[in-house]
Amino acid sequence: MVGNASRAAIISDRRITGLSAEVIAELVAELGPLWHERHQARLASRPRKRAVGAGAKHRLVFVDRLLATLVHLRHATTHDVLACWFGVDRSTITRAIAEVRPLLAERGCTISPEVRLRTLAEVIDHLGTDGKTGIIDGTEIRVRRPAAGRKDRDKFISGKNKQNAVKTMVVTDGDGRVLFCSPARPGSCADITHARQLGLVRLLADGPAMEILADAGYQGLGAQTGGRVITPPHRKFKKNAPDWYEEMYERQRMEHSSMRIRVEHGIAHLKNWRALTSKFRDGPPTPSVARHETSRLEVHDPNSR
Repeated sequence: MVGNASRAAIISDRRITGLSAEVIAELVAELGPLWHERHQARLASRPRKRAVGAGAKHRLVFVDRLLATLVHLRHATTHDVLACWFGVDRSTITRAIAEVRPLLAERGCTISPEVRLRTLAEVIDHLGTDGKTGIIDGTEIRVRRPAAGRKDRDKFISGKNKQNAVKTMVVTDGDGRVLFCSPARPGSCADITHARQLGLVRLLADGPAMEILADAGYQGLGAQTGGRVITPPHRKFKKNAPDWYEEMYERQRMEHSSMRIRVEHGIAHLKNWRALTSKFRDGPPTPSVARHETSRLEVHDPNSR
């Protein structure tokens, strides 16, 4: 267990956790009681020879569990190093990270003190209500090659990068502020297929009038959503195009790219967290792990941009 002075030093230096002291205090106040409630429920749910609360006490309080999780996600620090730093056993760090990550994922993305977005449907409603333009794009994270004999082994090979990867869809507003990041899917899944599986077509077709900017990987969604998804213009002339058409096409393409580039800034901001730039140590995520991959993405400081 770290001392009060060491804990204060970790919290005060955002280079360590990636978050300001105010945001960390907010996380502790909000998630601490929820973690304690779930911990007590786990203790009470199994057969016991002693009353709940008997025996050795936790050496790692919740704030230290949160800090260990943030440092792990920010710098991809190994559990062994964190165990030495916090003065506990490696298994304690592993268990703490496994408990805190789902809490961070369920918390969602804080837009303002009054607005918090947890699902894609809430993001679409938020953008439509405020009359804002959204931007979507997919990003890939390399993973280790799945074990031989795994039935879905080939599904993790990305057709774009020819590497084993998982893919997620990111939604930002027009300023590049991250609003949503989907659970991970195997790298072979096309961007447009992933968007359909997430229900984006249904949400836009039945939702408010709005615009979603996307790259060429989402061409076809515009017709299915009543023109709400806007992709780069198609090239009508494959050969011998007139000069006036080439000039118009390049101008339209550049205008679209200059607006859509902000989603790349949002993705780059997310990948300041090393957990999103390095391979998973245990290979591609299983379905149960994939549901919590968003926790690696949505923990960010709203004042950091």
